[in-house]
Amino acid sequence: MLLGDIVKALGGSLHGSPQTSIQKLSPLETAGAGDLSFLSHPKYQSHLLQSHAACVVVTPQFKELALTRGACIVTEDPYHYFAKLTQFWKKQTAAATGPRIHPSAVIDPQAEIADTAIIGPLCVVERFAKVGAHTHLKSRVTLGESCEIGQRCIVHSGVVIGADGFGFALHQGEWEKIEQLGAVKIGNDVEIGANTCIDRGALQDTIIEDGVKLDNLIQIGHNVHIGKHTAMAGCVGVAGSARIGAHCTVGGGAIVLGHLALADGVHISAATVVTRSISQPGHYTGLFPIDDNATWEKNAASLKQLHKLRDRLKALETQHLQPPFLEPKS
Repeated sequence: MLLGDIVKALGGSLHGSPQTSIQKLSPLETAGAGDLSFLSHPKYQSHLLQSHAACVVVTPQFKELALTRGACIVTEDPYHYFAKLTQFWKKQTAAATGPRIHPSAVIDPQAEIADTAIIGPLCVVERFAKVGAHTHLKSRVTLGESCEIGQRCIVHSGVVIGADGFGFALHQGEWEKIEQLGAVKIGNDVEIGANTCIDRGALQDTIIEDGVKLDNLIQIGHNVHIGKHTAMAGCVGVAGSARIGAHCTVGGGAIVLGHLALADGVHISAATVVTRSISQPGHYTGLFPIDDNATWEKNAASLKQLHKLRDRLKALETQHLQPPFLEPKS
């Protein structure tokens, strides 16, 4: 692919020969003489001068530095340019596609499949389910009864949409099943990673709004509502009836407990357990930092004593006494 063709398709300002041939896309530190790379963050600028890439995508700030080593494409957001470039590259180099609906897929006659949707091998689409235009179900995806997925979605292998939510009533020591009568409604431009499960609602539907991005191995419980353009990393668990706002992020392995609400623009760090609703946007973390085991055990033991120290402090305050350790030094 020629640099000139790339810039013609994606924009940006090319400084170098448009006839330069690009063989592949590569990271700065491993790029060879026929590769195109990018610099997305200033902290990696040390790799720029050392890179052997044929061309590097940079911001205007790094234009002059990039030119000291060779060709560059200048754009305001190199990482976004790189994302568009990967899409363009895949489209230009994609192998010939097979049948739109694989012969091994099982599709109920009462399901509705858009004419431009792609259904991969061993998929199951149950009755009254709907698949929107230009949506691609990769291999072994299950779309349950009455569940809907919108346009331009990508659903990776092993995803299950519309399994029963975890609902049981305890009666005289035994569990009585609560039938899950809702469905799952998924908007447009959603991507769902491999082996993620999204449960159908008990009475109302589980809702995934437009532009949501879910990584691999995520569990979304019944009646959860996820707002537009929220992204979740691998192994996140969201318990039933939680409501997560738009433009949120949830780090890998984090847990959101049931019936909680997160406002728009809330960002949860990896491995955090969210135990209360969050009404204000911001970055929230609930971690006990890793340490060598002996130190961790000491800190954990101290942490368990905090309530006793709190009670002692309250007692001193009640007696209008200044705690000795808070007395000003003479």
